[in-house]
Amino acid sequence: MGWKITLGCAIFALGFDLFLEPNSLNVGGMSGLAMILRELLGFGSIGVLTMLLNVPLFVLGARKLGKKFLFGSLAGMLLSSAFIDLFAVIPAPKTEILLDSLYGGLLVGLGLGLGATTGGSDIAAKLLRRRFRSASLGKVLLAIDLFIIFLTGVVFRDISRTLYSALPLAVSSVVMDQLLYGLDHSTVALIISKHYQQVSKQIETRLDRGATVLDGSGSYTGQPRPVLMSAVRQRELPELKTIVREIDPDAFVILLPAHQVLGEGFRHHGDSL
Repeated sequence: MGWKITLGCAIFALGFDLFLEPNSLNVGGMSGLAMILRELLGFGSIGVLTMLLNVPLFVLGARKLGKKFLFGSLAGMLLSSAFIDLFAVIPAPKTEILLDSLYGGLLVGLGLGLGATTGGSDIAAKLLRRRFRSASLGKVLLAIDLFIIFLTGVVFRDISRTLYSALPLAVSSVVMDQLLYGLDHSTVALIISKHYQQVSKQIETRLDRGATVLDGSGSYTGQPRPVLMSAVRQRELPELKTIVREIDPDAFVILLPAHQVLGEGFRHHGDSL
Protein backbone atom coordinates (compact mmCIF):
# COMPACT_ATOMS: atom_id res chain seq x y z
CA MET A 1 0.00 0.00 0.00
CA GLY A 2 1.35 3.43 -0.92
CA TRP A 3 2.51 5.93 1.70
CA LYS A 4 -0.09 8.46 0.52
CA ILE A 5 -2.98 6.14 1.32
CA THR A 6 -1.46 5.21 4.69
CA LEU A 7 -0.93 8.87 5.57
CA GLY A 8 -4.42 9.71 4.31
CA CYS A 9 -6.02 7.02 6.48
CA ALA A 10 -4.13 8.30 9.55
CA ILE A 11 -5.14 11.94 8.92
CA PHE A 12 -8.75 10.91 8.30
CA ALA A 13 -8.84 8.98 11.59
CA LEU A 14 -7.32 11.89 13.52
CA GLY A 15 -9.92 14.30 12.17
CA PHE A 16 -12.68 11.86 13.00
CA ASP A 17 -11.46 10.98 16.52
CA LEU A 18 -10.31 14.41 17.68
CA PHE A 19 -13.00 16.70 16.29
CA LEU A 20 -16.04 14.89 14.89
CA GLU A 21 -16.83 11.85 17.04
CA PRO A 22 -16.50 13.65 20.43
CA ASN A 23 -19.17 16.14 19.28
CA SER A 24 -21.38 13.56 17.52
CA LEU A 25 -20.64 15.27 14.21
CA ASN A 26 -21.01 13.15 11.10
CA VAL A 27 -19.73 13.46 7.54
CA GLY A 28 -21.44 10.32 6.29
CA GLY A 29 -19.71 7.23 4.99
CA MET A 30 -19.50 3.90 6.75
CA SER A 31 -17.63 5.36 9.73
CA GLY A 32 -20.50 7.79 10.22
CA LEU A 33 -23.00 4.94 10.03
CA ALA A 34 -20.90 3.00 12.53
CA MET A 35 -21.06 5.95 14.92
CA ILE A 36 -24.87 5.89 14.71
CA LEU A 37 -24.96 2.10 15.21
CA ARG A 38 -22.77 2.33 18.30
CA GLU A 39 -25.15 4.90 19.79
CA LEU A 40 -28.08 2.55 19.15
CA LEU A 41 -26.28 -0.50 20.55
CA GLY A 42 -24.66 1.27 23.46
CA PHE A 43 -21.36 -0.56 23.00
CA GLY A 44 -18.65 -1.39 20.47
CA SER A 45 -15.83 0.44 18.75
CA ILE A 46 -16.39 2.48 15.61
CA GLY A 47 -13.50 0.84 13.76
CA VAL A 48 -14.78 -2.69 14.32
CA LEU A 49 -18.36 -1.71 13.54
CA THR A 50 -17.16 -0.06 10.31
CA MET A 51 -15.52 -3.32 9.25
CA LEU A 52 -18.64 -5.34 10.11
CA LEU A 53 -20.92 -2.99 8.20
CA ASN A 54 -18.67 -3.32 5.17
CA VAL A 55 -18.81 -7.14 5.04
CA PRO A 56 -22.20 -7.49 3.26
CA LEU A 57 -21.40 -4.60 0.94
CA PHE A 58 -18.06 -6.09 -0.09
CA VAL A 59 -19.64 -9.51 -0.64
CA LEU A 60 -22.42 -8.00 -2.76
CA GLY A 61 -19.98 -5.71 -4.53
CA ALA A 62 -17.72 -8.63 -5.43
CA ARG A 63 -20.63 -10.32 -7.17
CA LYS A 64 -22.00 -7.27 -8.95
CA LEU A 65 -18.94 -5.09 -9.57
CA GLY A 66 -16.09 -7.57 -9.76
CA LYS A 67 -13.30 -8.38 -7.31
CA LYS A 68 -10.73 -6.10 -8.93
CA PHE A 69 -12.69 -2.99 -7.97
CA LEU A 70 -12.77 -4.02 -4.31
CA PHE A 71 -9.09 -4.69 -3.56
CA GLY A 72 -8.05 -1.03 -3.26
CA SER A 73 -11.11 -0.11 -1.20
CA LEU A 74 -10.64 -3.10 1.11
CA ALA A 75 -7.08 -2.16 2.09
CA GLY A 76 -7.98 1.48 2.68
CA MET A 77 -11.08 0.54 4.69
CA LEU A 78 -9.18 -1.83 6.98
CA LEU A 79 -6.43 0.70 7.60
CA SER A 80 -8.83 3.59 8.25
CA SER A 81 -10.86 1.47 10.65
CA ALA A 82 -7.73 0.37 12.52
CA PHE A 83 -6.49 3.95 12.85
CA ILE A 84 -9.91 5.11 14.10
CA ASP A 85 -9.77 2.65 16.99
CA LEU A 86 -6.06 3.27 17.59
CA PHE A 87 -6.40 7.07 17.82
CA ALA A 88 -9.58 6.87 19.91
CA VAL A 89 -7.41 6.90 23.06
CA ILE A 90 -6.00 10.36 22.22
CA PRO A 91 -7.73 13.04 24.36
CA ALA A 92 -9.87 15.33 22.21
CA PRO A 93 -9.11 19.06 22.48
CA LYS A 94 -11.64 21.24 24.28
CA THR A 95 -12.81 23.74 21.66
CA GLU A 96 -16.02 25.23 20.33
CA ILE A 97 -18.17 23.03 18.14
CA LEU A 98 -17.74 25.33 15.12
CA LEU A 99 -13.97 24.97 15.35
CA ASP A 100 -14.36 21.22 15.69
CA SER A 101 -16.55 21.21 12.57
CA LEU A 102 -14.02 23.20 10.56
CA TYR A 103 -10.88 21.33 11.63
CA GLY A 104 -12.62 17.97 11.52
CA GLY A 105 -13.78 18.64 7.97
CA LEU A 106 -10.32 19.89 7.02
CA LEU A 107 -8.51 16.77 8.25
CA VAL A 108 -11.13 14.37 6.90
CA GLY A 109 -11.03 16.06 3.48
CA LEU A 110 -7.24 15.99 3.47
CA GLY A 111 -7.25 12.30 4.35
CA LEU A 112 -9.80 11.43 1.68
CA GLY A 113 -7.87 13.47 -0.87
CA LEU A 114 -4.77 11.40 -0.14
CA GLY A 115 -6.67 8.16 -0.64
CA ALA A 116 -8.35 7.25 2.66
CA THR A 117 -11.66 5.39 2.46
CA THR A 118 -14.11 3.70 4.79
CA GLY A 119 -15.14 1.39 1.99
CA GLY A 120 -18.81 0.78 1.64
CA SER A 121 -20.20 4.14 0.53
CA ASP A 122 -18.55 3.88 -2.89
CA ILE A 123 -19.84 0.33 -3.32
CA ALA A 124 -23.37 1.26 -2.22
CA ALA A 125 -23.37 4.26 -4.57
CA LYS A 126 -22.27 2.17 -7.55
CA LEU A 127 -24.92 -0.45 -6.80
CA LEU A 128 -27.66 2.17 -6.39
CA ARG A 129 -26.62 3.87 -9.60
CA ARG A 130 -27.46 0.67 -11.45
CA ARG A 131 -31.08 1.35 -10.54
CA PHE A 132 -30.96 5.13 -10.91
CA ARG A 133 -28.86 5.52 -14.04
CA SER A 134 -29.87 9.14 -14.61
CA ALA A 135 -28.14 10.23 -11.38
CA SER A 136 -24.40 10.84 -11.33
CA LEU A 137 -22.18 8.89 -8.95
CA GLY A 138 -21.33 12.08 -7.08
CA LYS A 139 -25.00 12.87 -6.48
CA VAL A 140 -25.72 9.35 -5.26
CA LEU A 141 -22.79 9.55 -2.82
CA LEU A 142 -23.98 12.94 -1.59
CA ALA A 143 -27.51 11.59 -1.08
CA ILE A 144 -26.12 8.69 1.00
CA ASP A 145 -24.01 11.03 3.14
CA LEU A 146 -26.90 13.44 3.69
CA PHE A 147 -29.18 10.58 4.72
CA ILE A 148 -26.59 9.37 7.26
CA ILE A 149 -26.24 12.91 8.58
CA PHE A 150 -30.02 13.16 8.93
CA LEU A 151 -30.02 9.88 10.87
CA THR A 152 -27.47 11.40 13.24
CA GLY A 153 -29.94 14.03 14.36
CA VAL A 154 -32.71 11.44 14.75
CA VAL A 155 -30.67 8.86 16.69
CA PHE A 156 -28.92 11.38 18.94
CA ARG A 157 -32.23 13.25 19.33
CA ASP A 158 -30.57 16.55 18.51
CA ILE A 159 -31.32 18.13 15.15
CA SER A 160 -28.49 20.59 15.71
CA ARG A 161 -26.08 17.68 15.15
CA THR A 162 -27.47 17.32 11.65
CA LEU A 163 -27.15 21.04 11.00
CA TYR A 164 -23.62 21.22 12.39
CA SER A 165 -22.60 18.10 10.45
CA ALA A 166 -23.35 19.84 7.17
CA LEU A 167 -20.35 22.11 7.82
CA PRO A 168 -17.60 19.47 8.04
CA LEU A 169 -19.20 17.65 5.09
CA ALA A 170 -18.93 20.80 2.97
CA VAL A 171 -15.41 21.60 4.19
CA SER A 172 -14.15 18.05 3.58
CA SER A 173 -15.61 18.07 0.05
CA VAL A 174 -13.91 21.37 -0.82
CA VAL A 175 -10.55 20.31 0.66
CA MET A 176 -10.67 16.95 -1.10
CA ASP A 177 -11.48 18.55 -4.47
CA GLN A 178 -8.76 21.16 -4.06
CA LEU A 179 -6.21 18.51 -3.17
CA LEU A 180 -7.17 16.27 -6.08
CA TYR A 181 -7.73 18.95 -8.71
CA GLY A 182 -7.39 22.52 -7.49
CA LEU A 183 -3.62 22.48 -7.06
CA ASP A 184 -3.23 21.72 -10.74
CA HIS A 185 -5.38 24.42 -12.33
CA SER A 186 -4.68 25.01 -15.99
CA THR A 187 -6.59 26.57 -18.86
CA VAL A 188 -7.38 25.27 -22.32
CA ALA A 189 -7.59 28.11 -24.84
CA LEU A 190 -9.55 27.78 -28.08
CA ILE A 191 -8.51 30.58 -30.43
CA ILE A 192 -10.28 31.32 -33.71
CA SER A 193 -8.21 33.73 -35.79
CA LYS A 194 -7.19 34.22 -39.39
CA HIS A 195 -3.66 34.68 -38.06
CA TYR A 196 -3.63 31.44 -36.11
CA GLN A 197 -0.21 30.45 -37.45
CA GLN A 198 1.38 33.61 -36.05
CA VAL A 199 -0.41 33.15 -32.75
CA SER A 200 0.80 29.55 -32.58
CA LYS A 201 4.39 30.57 -33.26
CA GLN A 202 4.34 33.22 -30.51
CA ILE A 203 2.82 30.78 -28.03
CA GLU A 204 5.70 28.43 -28.73
CA THR A 205 8.34 31.20 -28.57
CA ARG A 206 7.09 33.24 -25.61
CA LEU A 207 5.37 30.59 -23.50
CA ASP A 208 7.28 27.49 -24.58
CA ARG A 209 3.93 25.78 -25.11
CA GLY A 210 2.65 23.77 -28.01
CA ALA A 211 -0.62 24.20 -29.85
CA THR A 212 -2.88 22.01 -31.95
CA VAL A 213 -4.80 23.16 -35.02
CA LEU A 214 -8.33 21.74 -35.16
CA ASP A 215 -10.31 21.68 -38.38
CA GLY A 216 -13.41 23.87 -38.18
CA SER A 217 -15.80 25.71 -40.43
CA GLY A 218 -18.18 28.65 -40.08
CA SER A 219 -21.76 27.45 -39.64
CA TYR A 220 -23.12 30.30 -41.79
CA THR A 221 -20.45 30.72 -44.47
CA GLY A 222 -19.26 27.13 -44.55
CA GLN A 223 -15.74 28.48 -44.99
CA PRO A 224 -12.80 26.75 -43.25
CA ARG A 225 -12.07 28.28 -39.82
CA PRO A 226 -9.09 26.59 -38.15
CA VAL A 227 -9.27 26.53 -34.36
CA LEU A 228 -6.06 26.77 -32.35
CA MET A 229 -6.06 24.81 -29.09
CA SER A 230 -3.40 25.28 -26.42
CA ALA A 231 -3.14 24.31 -22.74
CA VAL A 232 -1.40 26.81 -20.45
CA ARG A 233 -0.96 27.26 -16.72
CA GLN A 234 -2.90 29.94 -14.87
CA ARG A 235 0.15 32.19 -14.48
CA GLU A 236 0.72 32.07 -18.25
CA LEU A 237 -2.80 33.19 -19.10
CA PRO A 238 -2.12 36.98 -19.10
CA GLU A 239 0.75 36.54 -21.55
CA LEU A 240 -1.43 34.38 -23.81
CA LYS A 241 -4.08 37.09 -23.90
CA THR A 242 -1.40 39.65 -24.72
CA ILE A 243 -0.13 37.54 -27.61
CA VAL A 244 -3.60 37.20 -29.14
CA ARG A 245 -4.43 40.88 -28.63
CA GLU A 246 -1.17 42.01 -30.30
CA ILE A 247 -1.57 39.77 -33.35
CA ASP A 248 -5.34 39.80 -33.89
CA PRO A 249 -7.54 42.02 -31.67
CA ASP A 250 -10.59 40.59 -33.47
CA ALA A 251 -9.78 36.97 -32.59
CA PHE A 252 -12.46 34.90 -30.87
CA VAL A 253 -11.06 33.28 -27.72
CA ILE A 254 -12.69 30.71 -25.44
CA LEU A 255 -10.96 29.89 -22.14
CA LEU A 256 -11.91 26.60 -20.48
CA PRO A 257 -10.80 25.56 -16.98
CA ALA A 258 -8.89 22.29 -16.88
CA HIS A 259 -8.45 20.63 -13.49
CA GLN A 260 -5.69 18.37 -14.72
CA VAL A 261 -3.45 18.41 -17.77
CA LEU A 262 -1.18 15.39 -18.14
CA GLY A 263 1.67 15.22 -20.59
CA GLU A 264 4.83 17.06 -21.66
CA GLY A 265 5.24 20.37 -19.87
CA PHE A 266 2.64 19.47 -17.24
CA ARG A 267 2.24 16.59 -14.80
CA HIS A 268 3.28 13.10 -15.79
CA HIS A 269 0.53 10.49 -16.11
CA GLY A 270 1.81 8.63 -13.07
CA ASP A 271 1.84 11.74 -10.85
CA SER A 272 -1.92 12.11 -10.36
CA LEU A 273 -3.11 11.53 -6.79
